[in-house]
Amino acid sequence: MSDWTIRPLETIEELHACVALQEETWGHGFSERVPPAILKVAQILGGVASGAFDARGSLVGFVFGMTGVRGGEVVHWSDMLAVRRGIRDSGLGAEMKAYQRRVLLEGGVTKMFWTFDPLQSRNAYLNFSKLGIVVREYVRDMYGETDSPLHQGIGTDRFIALWLMDSERAGRRTGGSERGPDADAHAGDPAALAEANSPTGVPRPGAPVTGMDAPRVRVAIPADISEVMAASVELAVAWREATRAALTHYLDRGYEVRELLRGPRTSDYLLTRERNP
Repeated sequence: MSDWTIRPLETIEELHACVALQEETWGHGFSERVPPAILKVAQILGGVASGAFDARGSLVGFVFGMTGVRGGEVVHWSDMLAVRRGIRDSGLGAEMKAYQRRVLLEGGVTKMFWTFDPLQSRNAYLNFSKLGIVVREYVRDMYGETDSPLHQGIGTDRFIALWLMDSERAGRRTGGSERGPDADAHAGDPAALAEANSPTGVPRPGAPVTGMDAPRVRVAIPADISEVMAASVELAVAWREATRAALTHYLDRGYEVRELLRGPRTSDYLLTRERNP
């Protein structure tokens, strides 16, 4: 039994509460916040602007996205998802994505896109292991410089998540009957980027290895990029540059990102030549 009720935002008070939660999440005065009028219009045009409410009726999370046409087919672009601080490891994020998937499939939309930072391992784990996305596109500095404290100093490189919502993989992972593999299952696959020795104890990237032709390759990221940024912004930038070089090299050569393999200091993206739903 869920601890929350997830439903469309309805009243003007709920729409304004959603804007307040955006600022709480991405910083006061966040210039890219979505205003109440756009939240409402998106609902009218087949998008999703829904909130998660606790037993007292307070907004504790929201999901927002727009439905439109990309490449000649109707798709959904999920623009924002936020969970109030203090319950971010509660499973609510995955529950809201499952809700969003259900609503869109009922409306005949089967493909969803959104962006996330390749260096954010928590988001990556949710997206790959619990939802079953794949990634085939990497965009450098997609949003330019923003005024959110979450982005400052390391740019806004983004993966574009592709969620084939009607696939068996998405159904199994969203339903909880399957999760991504353990790191040990792919320990023998070659590393296109691995952690280097670090005298400070903070993970440091090695040199990207390009030109491999293996069916699967691994690309490391820090287990917690926030800790790296707190220790050294220069080191965080080094991770950005190294992961960008490795990921774009192999994505440009037909690989796709299939999994995030979690580890204590670094986690690995698993890239594969096979492009299965």
